[in-house]
Amino acid sequence: MAIGAAKRWGKVAGTGRAGQGGTLGQRIWKARWCYLFAAPSLLLACAFSFYPTIASWYFSLLDWSGFTSSVTFIGLANYQEVIHDTYFWHAFLRSFLFMFAAVPIKLVLSLIVAIILNDRLLRLAPVFRTLFFLPVVTTAAIDGIVMTFLFSPANGPINRALIDVHLLPKPLDFLGDPHSALWTIVAVFIWKSFGIQMMYWLAALQIVPADLYEAAKMDGAGRWALIRYLTIPIILPFAAIILILAVAGALHVFALVQTMTGGGPFFSSEVMEVYIYRTAFGGTEGVPRLGYASAAAVWFGVCVLGVALIQGLVAKKANESRQSLGAGRV
Repeated sequence: MAIGAAKRWGKVAGTGRAGQGGTLGQRIWKARWCYLFAAPSLLLACAFSFYPTIASWYFSLLDWSGFTSSVTFIGLANYQEVIHDTYFWHAFLRSFLFMFAAVPIKLVLSLIVAIILNDRLLRLAPVFRTLFFLPVVTTAAIDGIVMTFLFSPANGPINRALIDVHLLPKPLDFLGDPHSALWTIVAVFIWKSFGIQMMYWLAALQIVPADLYEAAKMDGAGRWALIRYLTIPIILPFAAIILILAVAGALHVFALVQTMTGGGPFFSSEVMEVYIYRTAFGGTEGVPRLGYASAAAVWFGVCVLGVALIQGLVAKKANESRQSLGAGRV
């Protein structure tokens, strides 16, 4: 009976594959409506993503301000200058410092909150999920402008509250002090992107079967044991994807930094995206250098791509180790 069922399923699968045959032109014509509806999104992606990326590679080989018709091909000279630019390396290291400071805190806190809000006995869980997710909906530029008023040393409510509870003897210029500007932006970034990481974790937690929790509780497992030996191992493959998304988000904070500090004071909060923007449209001497900025962007993009590839390889190895471990136990 099982053999007969397998044969029937094989025939159905074979029919499906045969139906998908034909030449490339025939397959495209059969799926013409799919391509038609995808065309607007593809055109927008080409205009605002693919073309600018390819164009930046070409611009990086030019000595060009971006505002004149005089263009000089200089080859790899921009890349050589970037390597010897102290401001570039400071911004480069500051971007990764921002990432290493924000990502672990955000991932750990959002996981803890997601585990708490995943409890079915918590009646107000949907309300708290909405409250945590609200900052994600607002634009980063608007958040940055609002935060400049909240952290203002003159009449900002945050300074006023800290003074009222005797945590500060006098107002602190959070965004005007070179020692605190970057860390203030890190805190605001964690607050803003916290909700999206929480939703990622909640989505991962939904795959944990409820009957496993019930069985573990009947065996006497406590809450911490459930999290350590049941929840964490099951959602571990999803953690690699969530980590990659968190790292990518932490390296793209232009709007928040530009509206809060503009990279200041004294370049203390200038990350790579702000450095590229300043060089492309202003430069250290007020002269736009689009070609040089493109070289810096390509260099930084290659480094970020390398980080993503390393993360992908580590995630793949971790998943393979987990599967082999599970197979060994079986």
